[in-house]
Amino acid sequence: MGAEMSVDVLVAEFRSWLAVDRGLSRESVRCYGTQAGKFLAGLPGPVDAAVRQLDSGRITTFMVDYCRDCNTWSAKAMVTSLRALLRFLHVSGRIPAPLVGAVPGVAGWRLASLPRGLDAPVVARLLDGCDRATVVGRRDRAILTMLARLGLRGVEAAGLELDDIDWRSGEVTIRGKGNRIDRLPLPVDVGEAIVAYLTDGRPACAVATVFCTIRRPYRPLNAAAVRAIMGRACAHAGMARVGAHRLRHSLASDMLRAGASLPEVGQVLRHRSDLSTAIYAKVDENALRPLAQPWPIQVRS
Repeated sequence: MGAEMSVDVLVAEFRSWLAVDRGLSRESVRCYGTQAGKFLAGLPGPVDAAVRQLDSGRITTFMVDYCRDCNTWSAKAMVTSLRALLRFLHVSGRIPAPLVGAVPGVAGWRLASLPRGLDAPVVARLLDGCDRATVVGRRDRAILTMLARLGLRGVEAAGLELDDIDWRSGEVTIRGKGNRIDRLPLPVDVGEAIVAYLTDGRPACAVATVFCTIRRPYRPLNAAAVRAIMGRACAHAGMARVGAHRLRHSLASDMLRAGASLPEVGQVLRHRSDLSTAIYAKVDENALRPLAQPWPIQVRS
C-alpha cells in the first residue's frame, strides 16, 4: 500500500493543474491553492481517503460554516476556488463526479456598491508619506504612483517585470486579468519614481520583477505585499487604512470629473466588459446632475 498523500502534496498538484492545464495567472494559482488548502485541511482523516468519500452534504456544510465569519469577497473567493478544486479532483480520477453543483453561490449583486475614490490631496498625501530617503520608501512610492496614475491592480504592479518597461518608447506592458496583455504609455512621474528606485535601492538579484523584497532571500512581491504597502502609507499619512484598489477608483472618478466618458474610463482601466465600468455611472456627477429633479419649494400663504 502506498504512502498517504498529504494536503500540501495535493494542493501542489492542484496548483500545477491550474497553471499548466487552465493557464491561470500566478496570483490566481496562489489564491486558489490557499483556499483549497483550507478546505482540504478540514477534512477528517487522511486527505486521500477523505477526498474519495466527499459528497454534496459535506461540501455544502463546509461552505455554510465558512461563510458565517467572512465577508462577501472572501466567500466568493472560496466558492470559485472550491469549484475549481472539485473539477481537478474529478478530472484526476479522485472523485467519480465533479460535485461542482454542491457548492452554493454567495449572494452579491452587481453594481450594488458605490466605488469610493480618494480626493487628489489625499492621494498626494499618501505618496508624500513614502520616505524617499529610504529604499523601502522609494519602492513603495513607485508602486503607489503606478496604482494612482495608471489605475493598475495591486497584483499587476507586483508582477511587473524589468523587460516590461520600454524606456525608449515610453511604454509599459501590463499583464492583467485573464492573461490579458496591454501596452500603456508611461507617464513622466511614474517613470521618475521607478527610476529613483531602480538606480538607488533595488538589490542586484536574479528576480525578474521590478519590485522585490529588500532583504535576502530576494523574492517578487505579491498582491498581499502591495496591500501592506498601502496600509503603511496610510499610517504615515495619518489616515485610516484603505485598500490599494481605492487608488484605481480615484483615477476613474477623476477622469469622469474631467469630462471623460464611461467607455474611455473602461479603456484606461482595461475592463473586459462594459458592465465592469457601469458602476462608475453612480459617481459621474456631470451626467447625473441633469437627471436630478428640483427640490419642491413650499410656498407659505
